[in-house]
This record gives sequence, C-alpha cells and structure tokens, in this order.
Amino acid sequence: MPRRISARICRLRPSATFKLDTAAKELQRQGVDVISFALGEPDFPTPKHICDAAAEAMAAGKTKYTPAAGIPELREAVAAKLSMDLGHEYKPSQVVISNGGKHALMNVWQCILEPGDEVVIISPYWVSYADQVELCNAVPKVIPTAADTDFQPDLDDVRAALSARTAAILINSPSNPTGAVLDRGVIEAMAEMALEVDAWIVSDEIYRHILFDGRSHFSAALVSDEVRARTIICDGVSKTYSMTGWRIGWLVAPEEVAKAAGNLQGQETSNPNSIAQWAALAALQGPQDCVEQMRAEFERRRDYIIKALEEIEGIKISRPGGAFYAFPEVSSFLDGRLKHNGEPIRDDLTFCEYLLTAARISVVPGSAFGADGYVRFSFATGLERIQEGLSRFRAALQP
Repeated sequence: MPRRISARICRLRPSATFKLDTAAKELQRQGVDVISFALGEPDFPTPKHICDAAAEAMAAGKTKYTPAAGIPELREAVAAKLSMDLGHEYKPSQVVISNGGKHALMNVWQCILEPGDEVVIISPYWVSYADQVELCNAVPKVIPTAADTDFQPDLDDVRAALSARTAAILINSPSNPTGAVLDRGVIEAMAEMALEVDAWIVSDEIYRHILFDGRSHFSAALVSDEVRARTIICDGVSKTYSMTGWRIGWLVAPEEVAKAAGNLQGQETSNPNSIAQWAALAALQGPQDCVEQMRAEFERRRDYIIKALEEIEGIKISRPGGAFYAFPEVSSFLDGRLKHNGEPIRDDLTFCEYLLTAARISVVPGSAFGADGYVRFSFATGLERIQEGLSRFRAALQP
C-alpha cells in the first residue's frame, strides 16, 4: 500500500493552545464551569462601526472575488498607516493581504526559505513559528531566554546561532507567550547581525498596539534604511480590533517579496474573504478610540493578574510590557507533590491537564512554546473570571 500522508505532515505537532481550548470547551458543553486562560482571543465584541462596514459591503454586492493580494483600498490603507506610524513611506505594492496573520507568516517562509536554511527564533516562541519553518524543510535555531532576564535574549547566544545558512532572524515584540517587549538595543543589535550574514528580518508585530506602562513600539524597520530594506513586517486586525474570526492579516515587505507572496497566495487560496477586507478597511480608517479602550482594559487586567501571581509562593513571574499574556514559571510545583490521576506531576503538560480537571481552569503548557516549566495565562477574558480562575489556581496548588 502506498504511503498516504507525507512525512513532513506526520511530523507536524497539533497546536497545544487549540488542543487544550477544545478540551475545555468539551467540558463546558457537558455543563462544567471551566474558566479558559488558554486562547489568545480578545473577549471584546468587534466594534460596531466595523461590523456595520461589513453589512454595508454585503448590501453593496461586494461579495465576489478580489485580487489575490487583497483589494487595492485595503493595501493602500495598510501602507498609509504603517507609513504614518513608522515615519517612512511604504507603497501598496509592498502589501499582501492574507487569511490572518498566521497565513501571512507562512507565505513569508515559503517565499524566503530553501531546504536546509536556518531561522533564528527567540524562545519562548509562539507555537506555530518552529512548525511553519520546518514545513518549509528549514531549521529553527532556538535561543532560550528566562523570566529572570525579562525574556531578553543574550546577544552572544544570538550571534553564536548565526551561520552561512541563516536566512532570517525572527523578532516578535510584544511577545506571545511572554508579553515581553524587547529592548530597543536588543532589536538594533539583532538587526545589525542580520546585515552581517545577509539575512532577512521577519518582524511579527501583531501585538504592537497593545503596550503598557507608557511604552511605544519600536520596529526593526526603524533601525536604518539598510535594515528596513530587508525587514518583512507581519500584522493584522485580529488582536488590535478584536477581529480574530474575520481572518485578515498582512505582510509588508520589499516589493520582490510581496510580489512573490501575492503569486503564491494566488495559487494557495486566492483572495481573503472579500467582506472581511472591507471590514478591515473600516477598522484602519475609522475611529481608533476602541483600540485605546481595549488596551487600557488589558493593562488593568495585567496589573491584577501579575500581582496575584506574585503573591503565590513558588511562582516566578516577570511583568509583561505588552500583549495579553502572563507567563509564570511553575517548575517548583513539578516535583511530584501534586498528583494527577494518582501519578506525581513532573512536567508542565500534566500540570495543565491537572488544572483542567481539578481546578476547572485551562492554561497552556510552556513546553508548547519551547519553554518547559512555565504555563501561559491569557488575560483576554473578563476581570471577574480572572479573579475566580486565580482563586481556583491557588487552591489547586495545595497538595
């Protein structure tokens, strides 16, 4: 019998975030009150003016195929907003609209990687980075960081990971899963290293509008004209405008990369959803007070959850500067004193399974992000639910 499934797909790991969220939702379907901290999805409704724009697009018959790289109006709007935010001119021809930020990133890897190429990734990292790189038959070169250094990479470690096969350095700031905001000096240094080895800089900036404590976003594209010429920015509307299900993301890249990505997408999926594109246009061009309102509420939740975690003996936690995640180290609770199904708990995955069954809360193991001994709490849920969930968490830590 011939092999039915390719080896590269057989090596693919399922997303731990969706796996645990699915388990939590199954318990909820059975009537169990589960508080989910698992999925990185804002709990706010999509703002009304954005939904209204979608309805208007449908009423106007804007329900047909669009250019594969997106409607010209949205590409122009993305270029204009990025030009305004970064102070440098971007052209619509540098923009490709995709089916969410994840799709934009996959398009990037498909366009810039050859088999055996290497991509430098800072750990903890978003669950799909390494798998996407491996799907392109390339190699993730992972640089570990820790909470006690606010998840800032050691630049000597970054330099040691570089080689003649380095095709890209990946920057994600603010970070999923840690919420860490990389220091400007760190970004500048990594950008200069990319120049030295003739590598791309892939900058995932999906959380750039969710920053705390008065921080402002710093993109690698701001380092210099030379760096900007090799920087590919990925972004989208999912987190900023609470539009996760609308599936609109984009990449902004040098024109040769954007053209290649548009050609690729034309063969992969054709255009993103036409109605969602018009809604995304309204998001970018409409009132932005909704963005600040959501950001401020995330900061209020951040302050509560970090303080509560800091008060638990045995927990190590850094203070996230952005996004909506807390990433405590829980390794002191993996010594076997807690038990799940009668067996001592010695790893973060079993710890998360224990929390789901014993405390009815859902969190994601750090091992899914390349960081054993941590767990990720998403605080993209209401403050009352966060308070109740942390109360259950504290109780579950008592053997």
